[in-house]
Amino acid sequence: MGDDRDDGRHDDGTVRLAPHEVALLRGGPRAAVTVAVVDLYLRGALDAGPPGTVKALSSCPGAAAVPLPPLSEALWGCLHEPLAPRRLTRHPDVRLAVALMRLPLSEAGLLRYPLLGPNRAARRRVRALREAHPLPTSRRGLTADDRLLAVALHDVAALRVLLPRFALRAGLGDRVEATDKGLLEHSPPERGSGFGGGMAYYCGGGGGGGGGD
Repeated sequence: MGDDRDDGRHDDGTVRLAPHEVALLRGGPRAAVTVAVVDLYLRGALDAGPPGTVKALSSCPGAAAVPLPPLSEALWGCLHEPLAPRRLTRHPDVRLAVALMRLPLSEAGLLRYPLLGPNRAARRRVRALREAHPLPTSRRGLTADDRLLAVALHDVAALRVLLPRFALRAGLGDRVEATDKGLLEHSPPERGSGFGGGMAYYCGGGGGGGGGD
């Protein structure tokens, strides 16, 4: 498809979606929080804490060069102590950030009233993105943006491929299996290349877009 325009839309008129938004449309607040946690981890701003929790690090490297999305910023600000991802999802500041995320999605015609869940158009967008960006088979050669989009689209299946050690320690999925432990002992470091410019952070419309796998 054509180049993205400066008004936040693709040439075909569809709104560009960030990975957090894709995750919200696909799996709701829990999925969006998972992407925000992975976002902060890849930036070096967060790590696994005591088993099943995440903790903020003393600084947020990379945030000056590539500003944090509002959901990631809200989540990082909540981590005064290690918290489980499920508790983060219920934190009032994170709930507010998720509610604010829904406003542009609603204006773009991707949410249904009155519950503001994804509508048929949203499900089509997510389905098209999953087809355009299939589950990676390894993390080799993937940018941080690629990894975020993969987690947004493929959830635990992507975590198993891209961030198995962190996902297991951080409690990012009761569903990331403990049987992965043997593989974790010998796996290389999970943090990959840094984030690119802000425009690469957006995902495409009907046929997929930038930030692909």
